[in-house]
Amino acid sequence: MLHAVVGRGKSLKAGEDIVREGDHTDVVHVIIEGHGFRYKTLPDGKRQIIGYLVPGDFCDLYGFLLDKMDHGMAARTPCQVAQLTEDHILMLTSRPALARALWWSELVNGSILREWLVNMGRRTPSARVAHILCELLVRLQVVGQATADSFKLELSQSELGDTVGLTTVSVNRALQRLRGANLIQSSGREIVIPDVPALKAFADFDPGYLHFRQDREDHS
Repeated sequence: MLHAVVGRGKSLKAGEDIVREGDHTDVVHVIIEGHGFRYKTLPDGKRQIIGYLVPGDFCDLYGFLLDKMDHGMAARTPCQVAQLTEDHILMLTSRPALARALWWSELVNGSILREWLVNMGRRTPSARVAHILCELLVRLQVVGQATADSFKLELSQSELGDTVGLTTVSVNRALQRLRGANLIQSSGREIVIPDVPALKAFADFDPGYLHFRQDREDHS
């Protein structure tokens, strides 16, 4: 559907901004290929990653309603990003099924953010990292980019630290603990999870906040 409306969109290099924090945007960006993330930048230059973007995700669904963006979005791998105008969005929302899908997308974004707040505030460093790995496994499975027990981790340890509020050293220690407990195995950027239920239990991961099952039932 998106290809029919806007074609293949524009290409971005890894690390390139989709929209910068503080900018005004007249278009809505959608990830077609590749991975991205949302982020906030502190006055001292430190960054907090506040969300991941995978193929099919809307980056800034209602951005054109705002004077300026309150957070930025960037490509973390080479990306193809579609740009939809306000007219495109109005056309899509004129169809009840598509309007429902857009609402669902924004509700899930809020649900993920709430879960990330709990993750950072209440879980141990190793559990924080394990929880993020579980989320990535499930979300990438949905878009066909993960197997039942493995996926390519397109994140540096620094980016993972910016996600869970840990230093790179603490992230490295957390990953070592997970490897030592045989909860994960890694080779390069490939993450293998020998026992997926065990990792989910360790992380206290319940995929219900992603609402995938409900969405499939509603649109079946």
